[in-house]
Amino acid sequence: MDTILVVEDSRPMQRTLQRLFEADGLRVQIASDGIAGLESFRKQTPNVVVLDLKLPRLPGKEVCRAFKAHAAGVPIVVLSANCEVEDKVLLLELGADDYVTKPFSPRELLARVRRAMRRGGPATPDAATSAGGPPAHELLTFGDTRIDFTSMVVTRAGKTLAFTAQEFKLLKYFARCPARVISRQELLNEVWGYENYPTTRTVDNHILRIRQKLEPDPARPRYFLTMHGTGYKFTPGDGVAALDM
Repeated sequence: MDTILVVEDSRPMQRTLQRLFEADGLRVQIASDGIAGLESFRKQTPNVVVLDLKLPRLPGKEVCRAFKAHAAGVPIVVLSANCEVEDKVLLLELGADDYVTKPFSPRELLARVRRAMRRGGPATPDAATSAGGPPAHELLTFGDTRIDFTSMVVTRAGKTLAFTAQEFKLLKYFARCPARVISRQELLNEVWGYENYPTTRTVDNHILRIRQKLEPDPARPRYFLTMHGTGYKFTPGDGVAALDM
């Protein structure tokens, strides 16, 4: 049974969310403040987190950052009474997978949680792991870059580089669509999970950082191209380029 960690200080909201998720077949863990949430997360890593932003003892933004540092692949759905664009952008920059503003529809929240879990990948071991063999790794190679999506490790010319969870998600989406022009809106919908997102600048900022890390000359990109007026395109070139699974 999949486990969801709910980090929320309101008792009535805790009860509402517990009933909602248990009715959908999820095992629910409750934490009433940021410190308790971190302790629960580290003791038993959940399949997904629902995180309130305004928490006692430790702010939700710091909790989100700590969760992603500990286990970057666990999806996080943020709850907030604040609908400010800056808050949404910051949380997505920290690696949150979705952002739901209070008051919310329980049905919508459940759908967003399930969608975040699907994007986060299967929670159970794959067949090779269950059989006692090594886990299958999703690998992408192009130029002098090697990306292991399973281990979340990027190397370029043999040197390990630091990437955020959101950057990994963006890279994986490009890897599945090589040589195809992808609009910013599609990237927001499919990678961030935001329809009707208020700004596309967050995509541009992520592409800029990826170029700085992976392009031989970030000012004249070879792999991550801007298609003016349309979006972006990943062009691995004539070298080896594969997403092996």
